[in-house]
Order: sequence, then C-alpha cells, then structure tokens
Amino acid sequence: QVQLVESGGGLVQPGGSLTLSCAPSGSIPAINIMGWYRQASGKQRELVASITRGGTPYYADAVKGRFTISRDNARNTVYLQMNSLKPDDTAVYYCNAQRYPGFTPRDYWGQGTQVTVSS
Repeated sequence: QVQLVESGGGLVQPGGSLTLSCAPSGSIPAINIMGWYRQASGKQRELVASITRGGTPYYADAVKGRFTISRDNARNTVYLQMNSLKPDDTAVYYCNAQRYPGFTPRDYWGQGTQVTVSS
C-alpha cells in the first residue's frame, strides 16, 4: 500500500532550523492539498501549514513568519522549512495528502517524524 514517507526531523537548539520533507512511496493520483500537522505530547493533533496544488499556502498563527511550506507537484513532494524554532514546536510532525473529492481514500498520512527543540 502506498504511504507518505517523511524525513528531516531531529533535535535542534532553540533558534535553530530544520527542513522536513514528505514524498509518497508510490503513485497517488489527484492530490489536491498537502500539509503538515503536529501532535505534542498530551495534546491533540493540529494543522501547522498546508498548500494547495496551485501553491496557495496556509499557516497556523503559531508558525507564521517562521515556517515556510512548499511543494513539487511533479514529485508530489511537500517541504516544511522551519526557522527560529522554539521549545513549543516540539512535537511529532505528520505529513498529509488530501485528494480531490470523489477519490478514495481521500487522505493519506505519514508515520510521523519527531522534532525536538531543546538546549
């Protein structure tokens, strides 16, 4: 079964940077929106950033001005450049690919990659 595969997580000091990448292990036709979610320990999963196929981004207030989302439509790959990282950014980050209405399954998820911001 095709999955989304994330990479780029790790341990970084406050103020540092990381770039996450996500690509499918096989073909997933008709992907519309791609995005990144995160789940901190003891909290619910939340949307961090998303980007439409046309390139329109959305950012959660907590990351505006610090994170940048981008995608390569030819490779169905999405990236998250994270700058000025804070301890509050510590979480497991999940990649999501949402297909156009009428296609099933509608959503694909990655297995998650840990981002830890600590001195």
